[in-house]
Amino acid sequence: EAVELYELWKPLMRDGTASFWQEFYVKFYQAFIEGSRWKQYLNGVGTTLLVTAMALTLGILLGIVVAVIRTAHDQQRTGHKNPILGLFNGICKVYVTVIRGTPTLVQLLIINFVILVSAQKITVAVITFGINSGAYVAEIIRGGIMGVDKGQMEAGRSLGMSYVTTMKDIILPQAMKSALPALINEMITLLKETSICGYIGLNELTRGGDIIRGITFDALFPLFTVALIYLVMVLFIQWIMGKVERRLRSSDYR
Repeated sequence: EAVELYELWKPLMRDGTASFWQEFYVKFYQAFIEGSRWKQYLNGVGTTLLVTAMALTLGILLGIVVAVIRTAHDQQRTGHKNPILGLFNGICKVYVTVIRGTPTLVQLLIINFVILVSAQKITVAVITFGINSGAYVAEIIRGGIMGVDKGQMEAGRSLGMSYVTTMKDIILPQAMKSALPALINEMITLLKETSICGYIGLNELTRGGDIIRGITFDALFPLFTVALIYLVMVLFIQWIMGKVERRLRSSDYR
């Protein structure tokens, strides 16, 4: 019956004699049902979430390393500067400055067309967004580390713990807890930034909607559907991370 109505009302669209609801139904059918186009949205969501999850993991790992190096350099005593640490700190500063000072789209295009020319598109996307996210995560975590009382580090070292052990077991857990709201914002930003992956030909959610728009010559349903799906994903992330925040807050009072 759905197909029959579509075939019956489709000619009315061309003639301009279709009613509002007939036109609405035909556009809805073309955007979702015809050619099983709903699968395009579903596949796009899967690609978007995969890129976001992998890039966020890479970004957090990279961000922690950069944050620890920069913090360790800043916390050196006057007259006891380590030249190797200074070199790594300089590299980290250049990395953070360049990544935060250039558009993500330009970074994506450079990595795709200049650096990783023969790599798979999803690999290019994960590496690009991971490197990009790492620069922002590094500053977030560095701020969290600097917010931890200096006595915590001194206490750990006085107990015979190495700098790395003290940082790993005492400082970083506290820093990550205080930086969690900013990390959630970075996660949401990263999720939405993956919408530019279509520029390198990766069929994520936004490009999937744009392909359907190009086929149906109608922008209403494809673009609003993409926007709605992003909104649902962001709200779900906020809901989950809100629960995590409350759990962490409650543990502080035990």
